[in-house]
Amino acid sequence: MSDGVWVRPSARVVVLDPRQRVLLFGGRGLQPRTDPGHVEYWFTPGGGVEDGEDLRTAAVRELAEETGLVVAPAALEGPVWLRRWQGRWGDTLLDARETFFVLRDVVHEVDVSGRTELERQLDEPHRWWSPAEIADSAERFAPRDLGTALPEVLRGPWTGPPRVVD
Repeated sequence: MSDGVWVRPSARVVVLDPRQRVLLFGGRGLQPRTDPGHVEYWFTPGGGVEDGEDLRTAAVRELAEETGLVVAPAALEGPVWLRRWQGRWGDTLLDARETFFVLRDVVHEVDVSGRTELERQLDEPHRWWSPAEIADSAERFAPRDLGTALPEVLRGPWTGPPRVVD
């Protein structure tokens, strides 16, 4: 981090169940809130790459921490998407460079007991969304164009270069 900007490489996973529903978490913002029902946006599991990690290793570590699902890095498909997102974290500008992978045909009961203390404080709900629910929803998603980007991934398996999403 320098000059109040934190450039943060991140790895995320588009988790699909056998019905092609997507596992998403409800973001309540970057700081704990007193309104526990409020969800600002829905996002895929994932997070920051730690020192010495490659993107796939970070993706499966984050997936295990946030959902309790343990998979090998080779189980991930892609990368499928690239996204850059900027926002405030206190006095710091967070510049997230996100790389998305896909994990298909997941049957798993989400276990959030491995979350960090901050993640527990944020108390982010989760649910499985169908592509139609995403496309028809007035909710906000990250990436914003999840509804239009998802069909290409659902056709799978991903064989091309990653696509830039917003």
